This record gives sequence, C-alpha cells and structure tokens, in this order.
Amino acid sequence: MRPALPRTALPPTTEPDPPPPMLSLDDTLEIRLATEVDDLLSAQRLRYEVFVAELGGDGPMVDHAARLERDAFDAHYDHLVLVDRARDRAALDHVVGVYRLLRSDHMPPIGQYYTEDEYDLTVLKKSGRRLLELGRSCLHRDYRGGVAMLHLWEGLAEYVRRHRIEVLFGVASFHGTDLSELKLPLSYLHHHHLAPRAMRVRVVPGHFQPMDLLNRDRIDRKTAVLAIPTLIKAYLRLGGFVGEGAYVDHAFNTTDVCLVMDTARMTERARARYSGAGR
Repeated sequence: MRPALPRTALPPTTEPDPPPPMLSLDDTLEIRLATEVDDLLSAQRLRYEVFVAELGGDGPMVDHAARLERDAFDAHYDHLVLVDRARDRAALDHVVGVYRLLRSDHMPPIGQYYTEDEYDLTVLKKSGRRLLELGRSCLHRDYRGGVAMLHLWEGLAEYVRRHRIEVLFGVASFHGTDLSELKLPLSYLHHHHLAPRAMRVRVVPGHFQPMDLLNRDRIDRKTAVLAIPTLIKAYLRLGGFVGEGAYVDHAFNTTDVCLVMDTARMTERARARYSGAGR
C-alpha cells in the first residue's frame, strides 16, 4: 500500500532559491526543474493525457474532473520539465515533457522510493552509491518522434552531472497485462539484459512474475526487440539492465520492469549520445 499523504500541488524545494532554466534550447523550448505550482499542475495534466486518456491507467488520487494524474509522491520529488513557452501557461498546456526524480541524498519524510511498491531495492540502497530514481516520464503526442526526447535527456544528463549520480533506476512499462502477448519481449530482456548480481533488484514478494517465459533458443531477436517500448530500448542502448521479474500493475494497465543503469559502465559512445556531446 502506498502511504497516505496530504494532497498538495506544491513541488518540493531542493534548492535554497528557485533554480534558473537548466537549458535554453531555442526560441520557445527550455528544460528546467518545476518551480511554480502551475508547472507541476501542467506536468500532471500531461501525465493524465498520456497515462490515463491514452493508456487507460487510473489511481486513487487521479482527478478525472480536472484531468490531473497525480499521487502521494509528487510533493516530495523534483520534476524535470520540458516547457514550450509558446503554449498557453494559463491553460496548463506549457509542459510538453516530464521526468519525476528523487535522489538518494534527498530522501523525504515519505521514507521510500515509488519503485519500492513494486521492487525490493535493498541491493542498491546498501551499495553506498549515489542513486537517482526516474519515473513518470512522458511526452506530449505532438512532440514525439522529434528532438523533444533528446532535449529531455539532455536536461536529465545535466541533473545527473550536477548531483554526481552513479546509478539510475526506475520502473518502465509495457502496455497491457496479458503476459501471453508479452512473453517474447520479456523473455528477451531476461535472457539478454538481466542486471548483474550487485544491481539485481527483484519484484516484491507476492507479486513476482517470471520473465523467462520462453527458452533462450526460442526467441527471435528481431521480433522481440520490435515489441519493446522505445524508452526501454533507449536505456538498453545506454548500457542499462533489467531487474529480476516483472510486476503486473492492473490499476495502470501495464506490465512493469525495473531498469537499472550504472553511469560508470556507459560506453563513451553512449555517454556522448546521452549527454548531447559532439552534436
């Protein structure tokens, strides 16, 4: 059960003063941390359009009347937002991309990561390394397939550098809960991208769903890779791994895997792509 916390629209305070825009990208786009209430509300509006309206998700704090996808964790996290200044801020339409972030050196009174509802993170938490949880990543439909995701990742890379993050982790999802339709990509991830022991988080007891649903020799790699969501493939290209087991989230109509990435193990080519170097 997720802890019951007061509803609030205020973003967390992680800096003594509101930070300036992290990256000014062109005449209208910028990447920055949410600093005002309407930044967070606009991010929650975007999340509603993607996770609820498009993908059929729901939750106890989802506000269908106001079209806001929110939960008890929002008030305690940083929200990295891609803002288009040409869009209507008053209508909460200005945030077109978002990542929700929590650093291990900024654990709030809530006392846990969102991911811990699904995965046992003991192996990471005992590592002594600087961790960053990623979550609630999404883009407005009009900004997909272009440079918007790259811009969002550039902002994330700057955040990682600023806070000297060593390990990134977070839940990523396949749409749907029918495992018979997902057995190929899940099996591929288990056999080819399972995290090493030192980083191998595991689904919490009572919810463990094996991912090795097919034997390794029965997997058609090309077909499997095509069935993996774009965001998961992007993490894999950067050297990411998956934890052990999948979590079926019926409320959000998804099947989740936990992605883990050691920034020290990224290849130079991947590091350049992730940071935007050499463009």
